[in-house]
Amino acid sequence: MEKIVLGGGCFWCVEAVFEELSGIVSLLPGYAGGASPDPTYTTVCGGLTGHAEVVQVEFDQEKVPLEDVLEIFFASHDPTTRNRQGADVGSQYRSMILYTSGEQKAAVEKFIEDISGEYRKPIVTEVKPLEVFYPAEEYHRGYYRKNPGQGYCQIVISPKVSKIKRKIARV
Repeated sequence: MEKIVLGGGCFWCVEAVFEELSGIVSLLPGYAGGASPDPTYTTVCGGLTGHAEVVQVEFDQEKVPLEDVLEIFFASHDPTTRNRQGADVGSQYRSMILYTSGEQKAAVEKFIEDISGEYRKPIVTEVKPLEVFYPAEEYHRGYYRKNPGQGYCQIVISPKVSKIKRKIARV
């Protein structure tokens, strides 16, 4: 099993798009990339912790290679916007990949290099080693699955999930 931590806007969105992918062992929303110890949803949303909303993705490399995980990740958000995804604005929504090994780092850097020509603007996704991951509060876990009728889920997450389901069919 491998773990990688991904930030692509709201962690509810990132978690939801990966729930459909075969080979995903576990998904855990949380906070990473900042300096403040023991962040909470409130402090991270305040923008003062330096942390981003992220999801720790544990996957079986034999069932879903890292390249497929990265393909889904980049298809699910805009990696060319700094500190925002759609209406979600702030450094807590930045695009980031926190790798857990040198092999992951090399694979991520190559993947970004290979896809950079597909975008009109430069990819601004931060790529750095995972230092500390803080799990989010329990109510964030499986948020979309538990709250599909909630407004944000209907307007923002559902279209992303539909788009990714079509992509997964091709992966």
